Amino acid sequence: MNYQKLDASLVLALDEVLDPELASLVVFIYTETNLDSTAIAVLENLGVSGISSEQDLFTTTLSPDQIAQLSDQPWVRLIRRSQKLHLRYRNF
Repeated sequence: MNYQKLDASLVLALDEVLDPELASLVVFIYTETNLDSTAIAVLENLGVSGISSEQDLFTTTLSPDQIAQLSDQPWVRLIRRSQKLHLRYRNF
């Protein structure tokens, strides 16, 4: 696993996962632009849909094993954990 491509929040979350094969982490994948067909196929196999070669940001849910494999790809720049949004109720 290339930890230089993972944000700190994701590294901490990886340590808490009990099953490394269970897709349980929602992540943002930042890539190089102009992806080739091999890179697109890898992303599609990970459950990413609607890919175009001009995109450089993708969202999907991955397992720790998938994150490890993806972080070793040369066209991946960063994998960042998606944070849960907390809605606040405001009384106007």
